[in-house]
Amino acid sequence: MYALRHAVGTDPGLRREANEDSVYFSERLYAVADGMGGHAYGEVASSIAVGVLAELDLDSDDPLSLLSDATREIAVRLTDLAEENFDMRGMGTTLTALLWDGERFAVGHIGDSRCYLVRDGALTQITRDHTMVQALVDDGRMAAEQAAEHPGRSMLMRALQAGSAHDPDLFYQDVEVGDRYLICSDGLSDVVTSAEIAELLTADPDRDRTVRALIAAANARGGPDNITCVVVDVVPAGNSSWLPKWLQRDEAQ
Repeated sequence: MYALRHAVGTDPGLRREANEDSVYFSERLYAVADGMGGHAYGEVASSIAVGVLAELDLDSDDPLSLLSDATREIAVRLTDLAEENFDMRGMGTTLTALLWDGERFAVGHIGDSRCYLVRDGALTQITRDHTMVQALVDDGRMAAEQAAEHPGRSMLMRALQAGSAHDPDLFYQDVEVGDRYLICSDGLSDVVTSAEIAELLTADPDRDRTVRALIAAANARGGPDNITCVVVDVVPAGNSSWLPKWLQRDEAQ
């Protein structure tokens, strides 16, 4: 009934020497991990996260439990490394993953890497940031517009970190033919507005060009952080060239 098509891109940005983002993709599993911890240990943490995902046996009848078990294993490995090396005790990573079961996505999310959905041309953020400012918004103590500009908007309340509880958000996401999903690190979402992301996601049917345009937009805003984007389209099985009406355009123009 459904098939998936994807494109992936990652870039260090303009102000970072290293890229501490890691990305994983296969025919059924897509994930972005944004590492933190300094001394390049953020890169270690995010690499561990995608390494655990790469080891998963995806033929599970309970994909949410599979993602839950994966986040637990990531936390265990980070803790083990931190116990061996004192300097690694501050390292950690976000993780946002989509696992396809043939009819819907199982979503695992912790941190502030995001997943967006474009359906019928409209953008929705389907994950909730685990940040202090988002908690203030949820409590009605800060407007969403203020949160978007707050200097502490990336201060995490939850992440996969050595010695801490993992506690991810886990839920199912029903799909429709024509859906376009974006998983991204905050190197995109911190500097490119949701309205601009929506415009870029709906401007071009070509996934690779769309990923490049998203990264270019973040770098045009100064590229202060690493930028990683995964775009996934849901198309009819056996018809990979199909486009929803909101993505159709005259390629000859």
